[in-house]
Amino acid sequence: MTRDTSYQAVMARRNEIMKTSMGLDYDVYRQGEIAFDYERMMNDCGFTLADIIRIQAETKVGNTPMFELHNLTRAVRKISAPGKGARIFLKDEAANASGSFKARRASISAYVAAQKGYKGVIAATSGNYGAAVASQAAQRGLRCIIVQEVFDSHGIGQPEIVEKGRKCEAFGAEVIKLSVGPELFYYLLLTLEETGYFNASLYTPFGIKGVESLGNELVMQIRNIAGKDPDAVVVTHAGGGNLTGTARGMLAAGCQAQIVACSVDLSGLHMASDHDFNRKSFTTGHTGFGVPFATWPDRVDVPRNAARSMRYMDDYVLVNQGEVFYITELLAKLEGIERGPAGNTSVTGAVALAREMNEDQIIVVQETEYTGAGKHHNSQLAFARKMGIEVRRGNPEEGVNGKSIVIPEHLSQVKGRRQDMEKLRISYLKNAAKQLAPDRWSAVDRDFVAADVKKDLKWLDSALKEV
Repeated sequence: MTRDTSYQAVMARRNEIMKTSMGLDYDVYRQGEIAFDYERMMNDCGFTLADIIRIQAETKVGNTPMFELHNLTRAVRKISAPGKGARIFLKDEAANASGSFKARRASISAYVAAQKGYKGVIAATSGNYGAAVASQAAQRGLRCIIVQEVFDSHGIGQPEIVEKGRKCEAFGAEVIKLSVGPELFYYLLLTLEETGYFNASLYTPFGIKGVESLGNELVMQIRNIAGKDPDAVVVTHAGGGNLTGTARGMLAAGCQAQIVACSVDLSGLHMASDHDFNRKSFTTGHTGFGVPFATWPDRVDVPRNAARSMRYMDDYVLVNQGEVFYITELLAKLEGIERGPAGNTSVTGAVALAREMNEDQIIVVQETEYTGAGKHHNSQLAFARKMGIEVRRGNPEEGVNGKSIVIPEHLSQVKGRRQDMEKLRISYLKNAAKQLAPDRWSAVDRDFVAADVKKDLKWLDSALKEV
């Protein structure tokens, strides 16, 4: 009998499809109406940190360089108050196979898929992760299908996304190219069901465990170079897996550095809007993902998201598009390395933060990503002009998302701004309250929610009065 492949029918079968495509039963971790056993879910992967490092070394992942950005640090000190201007270090994740830290996330999923006898892997992504999955699948002898949002309703694709799709195909993947809208998750489920392939989701425990090696590696390298731990680590934040995995790896190494999220501020643009789709110059690492995923992680293609950024986040810095494009150019001119603008989001945040820190302190930019014809900042800016966006030099704070990008004239104009962490936590509580009224939360639900926003029960009781 032929299965019903209508949207409603496929969505109704999603839990069954997910269980088959990963061999992971999320029901066993349920503890309350909201709570689940997060650490048990992570530990059930069965991989130690040593296992992760060994698996990744088999497929050209990990052991990436750590560079001190001497010239950028000197430039920051010139515009800082006396005694201010922390040493800036950069973890060059572009050295991974596929060119980004996403190779760490994909490596474990591809390994598990091969070990469990799946013939192929599937992932839904805007690009960098797709390239990573395709690269890892090629090395493990697996077939690969990437489901990718590429176009608006006029068939126009942003050059960065088109470039990422090209890279997926270069590694041998089949790319299903869609226009922006709700179809992405539907086609993912449909393709998983039809092929019987492994779901290499960004948000499984396998993906997050893969990033733990990055956090551990980062700490060990700074200790070796500087003889002490970093004071702050800046992580480009979108869906939360980058921050979660890095922070867990750092904690496993005994490092208590401040974990600072950094996103491009794209407020005013809707991520699922056909009109807005090509009026933003960043497809990841922005607030359109960073804020919703921080304030309610379980909005993904698996029942429970292993990426829970608020559990680990100490601060959150926002930068604008013009500031990131300026720092991308400056990194090339001062440090002689050309990297993709999205990965340079955290470099931009680090510059803003370093001005507030002492000269003897260390701030680490946790990742970079490769650049290419479509991902290059000049290509992105040319496309913005084509879409009617004004691009000019001046005060970056004057930029209006979807209408103008204002690139700084001087490094002193790169300032960033703080996101209100308390506001984010209250938003999380409001989202949790939509699942179940707080007066019906069990003790285990309350403990879980408090841990998920990195606060104690006293804070929770006080904050719930606002909800």
